[in-house]
Amino acid sequence: MSKNLPYSMKDVHYDNAKFRPRSFFKVITQSLFTSNIKRDCTSCSTGKFLLLLLIFGLMYAMLTHKSPIQSGIRTTEEYKSVNTSSRFGRFWRRKPPRLPPRLTPDEKVGNNSFNRGPKLTNVGSKWMDRQRDVKEAFIHAWSGYKKYAMGYDELQPLSKIGTDGLGGLGATVVDALDTAMIMSADDIVSEAGSWIETHLLDRISQKGQVNLFETTIRVLGGLLSAYHLSGGEQEMNPTAKGPRPIVYLDIAKKLADRLLIAFTSSPTSIPFSDVVLRDSTAHPAPDGLSSTSEVSTLQLEFNYLSTVSGDPKYSMEAMKVLEHLKTLPKVEGLVPIYISPHSGEFNGENIRLGSRGDSYYEYLIKVWLQQGISHNSNLTYLHDMYEEAMKGVRHLLVRKSIPNGLVFVGELPYGSTGSYSPKMDHLVCFLPGTLALGATKGITKEKAMKDNLLTFEDLENLKLAEDLAKTCFEMYSVTSTGLSPEIAYFHTQEYYEGSLDGGNKSSEYLNDIIIKHADRHNLLRPETVESLFVLYRITEDPMYREWGWQIFEAFEKYTKVDSGGYTSLDDVTMLPPRRRDKMETFFLGETLKYLYLLFDDSSVIPLDQFVFNSEAHPFPIRGTI
Repeated sequence: MSKNLPYSMKDVHYDNAKFRPRSFFKVITQSLFTSNIKRDCTSCSTGKFLLLLLIFGLMYAMLTHKSPIQSGIRTTEEYKSVNTSSRFGRFWRRKPPRLPPRLTPDEKVGNNSFNRGPKLTNVGSKWMDRQRDVKEAFIHAWSGYKKYAMGYDELQPLSKIGTDGLGGLGATVVDALDTAMIMSADDIVSEAGSWIETHLLDRISQKGQVNLFETTIRVLGGLLSAYHLSGGEQEMNPTAKGPRPIVYLDIAKKLADRLLIAFTSSPTSIPFSDVVLRDSTAHPAPDGLSSTSEVSTLQLEFNYLSTVSGDPKYSMEAMKVLEHLKTLPKVEGLVPIYISPHSGEFNGENIRLGSRGDSYYEYLIKVWLQQGISHNSNLTYLHDMYEEAMKGVRHLLVRKSIPNGLVFVGELPYGSTGSYSPKMDHLVCFLPGTLALGATKGITKEKAMKDNLLTFEDLENLKLAEDLAKTCFEMYSVTSTGLSPEIAYFHTQEYYEGSLDGGNKSSEYLNDIIIKHADRHNLLRPETVESLFVLYRITEDPMYREWGWQIFEAFEKYTKVDSGGYTSLDDVTMLPPRRRDKMETFFLGETLKYLYLLFDDSSVIPLDQFVFNSEAHPFPIRGTI
């Protein structure tokens, strides 16, 4: 962000040019030879002295002013010409007015880079208004949850009831808390914080089975982010609402202590997928396998917990997973989507960046970034694994659609020697943001280019990020509702199915994107707006904001429930769309958070000082806060 003064020197010259002298003739006729002065002041020596002083004063005023009034306002060049016309004038020239100080972005937000007050000093009024609309949507979503489902994991907004699909830990409360903090929605921060302080420990000790991955990214991640944003590492924040930060940290430790059994009870470095909280036991999924993405998407959370608690056991157990994955064979850096906690080996050949594969690649670069430039030398293997994987993505998975050449990422269901599938989950739309983040490490593209920080691989990845972001946006705009399906297929020379378009007949890409009947639902997912947020921060291209606003308007039009909350949809290709009666926790925890930050100033939660976990909970990068 520019640190120039708010006014240029040209502005100073222009302002000074408004002070103009009268002509010498007017000075004499209007002052020296007035009858009053002549009669009263020339009759005594004192008067003569004062008259002489007056004349010299008038001459000084004439020489230090710039032009006759009737000559008009001078240009900067004319002003300089007048000022250089005499040494006397230059010597006595008025100094330019003192300019008001201008704070840098770092000074504005303080050491924590998180300001809970008004933050939109560099954001136009249009984006302030749109950000306010996103905040109102969050308040509406919370109001429905609070009214009909408080303490349950999720709201069914059409039925107006709560449901526990994530283990009964009040997942929406914890997932939404740091969003409320970022938005300065203080009433919600107080309500959510009070519920957590009063009820969550009892839930942890009494509830049964939970999924290790989902509980870590949503509940543990939400608690730890709330701890940081409420001032936990500074041990005080007089403006914070809700309980003291230490409450969030203490609950996080107690939860993590029970989740650790998934690691310690496994015969290998690969943790079991499920934990029974009330008796601290763990077991694998019914098929005996764990998802590759799930076991490799725990490290940001456990690393940060070790940092703030001072206990290395959390990080040690979680990092064993990545250290083990480093040793396993891969296909140009790409890995199958299943792994066995019993053998520690990958299972099957299915390679994709959609479900069960996605966040493995995301955490490779983010865990490396989390440690900070001065501390991550022992984790360079993660950066190397990420770089190799992205080369593999470009070589094996990236294709273009016909007839209009949308860039997409497909799948290899039977490995690199099997057939290619032009199928792309909406989940894959995390990738543009991850690619951009990995290329510039969170700073702007302009600065990275200026400082010669981008390698050829970085430029390739950044270009792919921009191309994929457009594809992800077109997956929205191609439908009748303007909302993306859960899964899309792409028209290629080898694959096409007619009469399966998105319904928006005016879309240029109507024949490029194929949407099967079973894939037409929308779950209020965040991945596309996440990537739009990251790409806007890095490229500073307002197009990404405009795309995000179009998506938000579609959510408002088709998913908002008048009585409170937002609902998933069954079919985005038909009008009016059928509704599914479920508000996922990530709509509050991720989708609305990323939209809000997309319209915010880039100095708020800056990408070179924070990493977001897979559930959009921000953690500080080591050594930057």
